[in-house]
Amino acid sequence: QVQLVESGGGLAQPGGSLRLTCAASRIIFSINAMGWYRQAPGKQRELVAHITSGRNTNYADSVKGRFTVSRDNVKKTVYLQMNSLKPEDTAVYYCNTVPFTPSSWGQGTQVTVSS
Repeated sequence: QVQLVESGGGLAQPGGSLRLTCAASRIIFSINAMGWYRQAPGKQRELVAHITSGRNTNYADSVKGRFTVSRDNVKKTVYLQMNSLKPEDTAVYYCNTVPFTPSSWGQGTQVTVSS
């Protein structure tokens, strides 16, 4: 079973930055599109950024220009660099394949943006 472990969340001030990391195991990582999803309280989980095996990227309009997704196929790791953070970015962030693998959701990492 695919295992995904997210880290790097925390408290940031508006306008600040955080870098999230997702380490994958038990997966042929290099052939999978990988994505970062987030779920805010009372809202559905949404895909905010994804990167294909060929390193093409796509972003939700709400994060475009502020977030950057990247991957290291040797380390089986995907990253999310988040800049110019806003309070509305507050959520639990998860990584998963795209489309997602239902059995592979990890615990996520909490990002809180507040002054």
